Amino acid sequence: MISDLMDFKTIKYEPGDEVTRITFCRPEVHNAFNDDVIYEMTDVFKSMEKDNPPRMVILSGEGKSFCAGADLNWMKRVINQSFEENLKESQALAELFAAIYNFGSPVIGRINGAAIGGGVGFVAACDIAIAAESAIFSFSEVKIGLVPACIGPYVVKKIGEGKARQFFITGERLKAEKAFEIGLLSAIVKDDELDNAVNNLVDMIMSSGPEAVAVAKKLVSSVPNMSEEEYKFFTAEMIAKLRISNEGQEGMNAFLQKRKPEWIKK
Repeated sequence: MISDLMDFKTIKYEPGDEVTRITFCRPEVHNAFNDDVIYEMTDVFKSMEKDNPPRMVILSGEGKSFCAGADLNWMKRVINQSFEENLKESQALAELFAAIYNFGSPVIGRINGAAIGGGVGFVAACDIAIAAESAIFSFSEVKIGLVPACIGPYVVKKIGEGKARQFFITGERLKAEKAFEIGLLSAIVKDDELDNAVNNLVDMIMSSGPEAVAVAKKLVSSVPNMSEEEYKFFTAEMIAKLRISNEGQEGMNAFLQKRKPEWIKK
């Protein structure tokens, strides 16, 4: 149960029925992640999925940075590990990105500062990411002879193969404006307006039907992998089910009756 997982060393977990906040909580190392971060955050997302998921999750970092990638002390240990040990930890990281990307409710990235290396993977795995204009980004792995492997699928989905090729190869640092231009970010705002922007986004999502939002995520992730015959039936079945669902009936009736649906607080 999620109640058993509230005492963490590396992240801050603030549960809520509507909005849950998860924060990287290692500001002394710019929120760099290690195996503890990976396992704690995976526990949180998988446990929330099993329990009653919140309407949305906000992912952010404590202090000046969002996530500076892999922790240096962890990397010192990784250098001396065997292939099998490295594979186990790499698979754990891949599982975490998948858990965030496939989470049933929207995950909003509140990008308060630098996201470097694997840290950019957390940005890409979010459904929507809003960044402070001072934030910087870099796929820096090539600078130390590595590649952004586990984060690759989510970055490619977000910015496309062409841009991923360019920035994976160069490892150059990107200002927030450039990260927005290539599609990594949904919006950039002045640093002191970040919380207002995130809160406005929360209000916007809260006005939408919770079930419809969850199904919308499934629609977007499923359709690109389907043939024409598959997605014709899949999408037709999806809208037919929603139309006769309690939420769909309430939403359509509210629209026709010119009133707010019941999921919007009066």
